[in-house]
Amino acid sequence: MFDSISVILIVCMIFISAGIIKGVLGMGLPTFAIGILGLVIPPVEAAAMLVLPALITNIWQLFAGPSFKVFAKRFTTLLIGVCVGTPIGVGFITSGKTHLVTIGLGCVLIAYGVYGLTAAKIEIRPSSEWWVSPIIGFITGILMGATGISVLPVAPYFSALNLKRDDLIQSLGLVFTVSSFALAIGLSLAGKFQMDLAASSLFALIPAFAGMFIGQSIRMRLRQDIFRRCFFIGLVILGAYMAIRALLLALTV
Repeated sequence: MFDSISVILIVCMIFISAGIIKGVLGMGLPTFAIGILGLVIPPVEAAAMLVLPALITNIWQLFAGPSFKVFAKRFTTLLIGVCVGTPIGVGFITSGKTHLVTIGLGCVLIAYGVYGLTAAKIEIRPSSEWWVSPIIGFITGILMGATGISVLPVAPYFSALNLKRDDLIQSLGLVFTVSSFALAIGLSLAGKFQMDLAASSLFALIPAFAGMFIGQSIRMRLRQDIFRRCFFIGLVILGAYMAIRALLLALTV
């Protein structure tokens, strides 16, 4: 796959761009990268190739904040739900029937992003977390396994809990890290995790890290209200990208 300098440069640009997006929003690296990589390789191969860059950048994001133990304990049942749901969802991505799921995810992201930009807010009381968290985790896991993307419904859920900027970023990093491990295990159980392909993506770590460093530098200069606006605008853009790309792919099949 990487037999030409031009292809290597293109892949580097993809991961730098994806890293910047993740650095600013705390998410979006696999959503953006898998969409571009999916233009040249099957979705299941793109998902396998993204495991290492996504996993390591997620770990970086996870430990960049001050409250790892607090959130690991707070969202334990959510993380268990992710681990249970992801292998179940892998059945969809390995069958290649992901277009409708991805279109639906994109539309939901758009709707929630637009809603978040209005004055209205969805709030979930911490007292409800004991039963809401495992459900959110399970659904997130299924969608992660089915599409390789773990933004929904966990990102809106954390936003509804009114987590502050850095807490939101670290909590997303926690979920994304666990879901990346769960996806790798799910693909392995399905016999679709290609170690040679995943290993070849090691070179992508450098541009991904470079982009993420740039993105984090940008985020640290943003006020809380501006970050919130950027977060929801990012959801709208990611959702539109997911839905349009999946629709175009569905029409060409």
